[in-house]
Amino acid sequence: MANEQESMSAILLEQTDRLLGEQVTKEIISKAEEGQWPEALWKAVEESGLTLAMVPEDAGGVGVEAADALRLVRRSAFHAVPLPMAETLLAQSLWVSAGGEAVEGAMTLAPCNPVDRIGIAADGNGFRLSGTARRVPWGGKAGHVLVLATDAKGASHLALVPQGKAKVSARRNLAFEARDTLVFDGVTVPASAVRAAPEAVAGEGMLILGAQVRTQQMIGAMERCLDFAIAYANERVQFGRPIGKFQAVQHMLAVAAGHFAAATAAADAAIEAHGSRDAELAVAVAKSRAGEAAGEVAAISHQVFAAMGFTQEHPLHFSTRRLWSWRDEFGADAFWQERIGRLVCANGGDSLWPLLTGT
Repeated sequence: MANEQESMSAILLEQTDRLLGEQVTKEIISKAEEGQWPEALWKAVEESGLTLAMVPEDAGGVGVEAADALRLVRRSAFHAVPLPMAETLLAQSLWVSAGGEAVEGAMTLAPCNPVDRIGIAADGNGFRLSGTARRVPWGGKAGHVLVLATDAKGASHLALVPQGKAKVSARRNLAFEARDTLVFDGVTVPASAVRAAPEAVAGEGMLILGAQVRTQQMIGAMERCLDFAIAYANERVQFGRPIGKFQAVQHMLAVAAGHFAAATAAADAAIEAHGSRDAELAVAVAKSRAGEAAGEVAAISHQVFAAMGFTQEHPLHFSTRRLWSWRDEFGADAFWQERIGRLVCANGGDSLWPLLTGT
C-alpha cells in the first residue's frame, strides 16, 4: 500500500511539473508582474484540479494527502507560478473542512500578519466583520477571501467574503505579487458564509498554516536558484575553463547547497508534523531555517551569475525576489525564532531534550 501511495505521489508531481513547465513562461510571469491577470494559466491550473488537491473526492476535489499537496506547492514555486495557487489550495481545503462547499475561482486567506485581528459579530440574519488585514496575497484580485475572525467570546470563525466587499488598498511585494490591504469596515456576510473554524486554524492556526506554505514555496524557489547557478557555472567559460571548475565557485555552491539541504530537511519535518500536536514547533523551525537559507542561496546564486543575474533577461530574479519576499511573510525569521524560544521555555529547560527527540 505504501509503495502504491508513493507511486501515485510521484505521478502527481510529474504531471504537475509537466503542466507548469509548459504553461508558465517568462512572458507570462513578466506580464503578471505588470498587473495582468494570467487568465489562460489560471484556467489550466484550475482545470487540472490542483486548486482542489486537498479537498476530499466526495466534496468534488482530488483528495490527495496533505503531504503530497504541500509538495505540489513546492513545485509551483519552483516554476514561479504568478497566481494564488497555494493560497487557493489551502483556502478550499479549510472551507470544505469547516462544512462549506468548494467554490469556483481564486481564493486567498486573511489575516496573514501576526499582529492583525478581524472581529466578527452577529448582525440580523448574518454577521458583520471589522478590522484590517495587511499584506493579503492577491486580496483585491481573488474571487473570495477566507477570513479567520474572532467573536467577543474568543471563538474563531471562518467567513467567506466575495470580492468587492472589503475596501482594497493595492500593495505589492518585491516579487510584484499583489499583497493588498483589506479593510473590513462593517462588511456583512450571510450566515451561510460563516462556519465555526476547525481546530486546526482556531486562534493562530491561519498563521501557522500560512508559514507552512511559504516554507515549502521557499524550498521550491531555492531549488530553482541552485539549478540555474549550477547550470551557469558549468556553461560559463572564463580563462579557458568553466567557472564551476574554480575552487572559489565550487565552495560558494557547496555552501548554498548545504543551506538548501538543511532547510529542506526542516521543511520535510514540517510536512511530517502537519496536523499533529508538534506542528507549531516544526513549522517554526522550518520557517526560520528556510528564511535564513533563502537569503544565503539567493545571494550566492547572484554571485555566481555576476551582472548577468541582475538583468531582466535572465529568469533568476523571478525566484530570488520571491525568496526575499516570502521569508518575511506569515512571520519573519525573528518572529518564529522567538516563538521557538517561548515554546521551549514554557516547559522548562529539562524538557528541551525530550522535546527535540520526541518531535
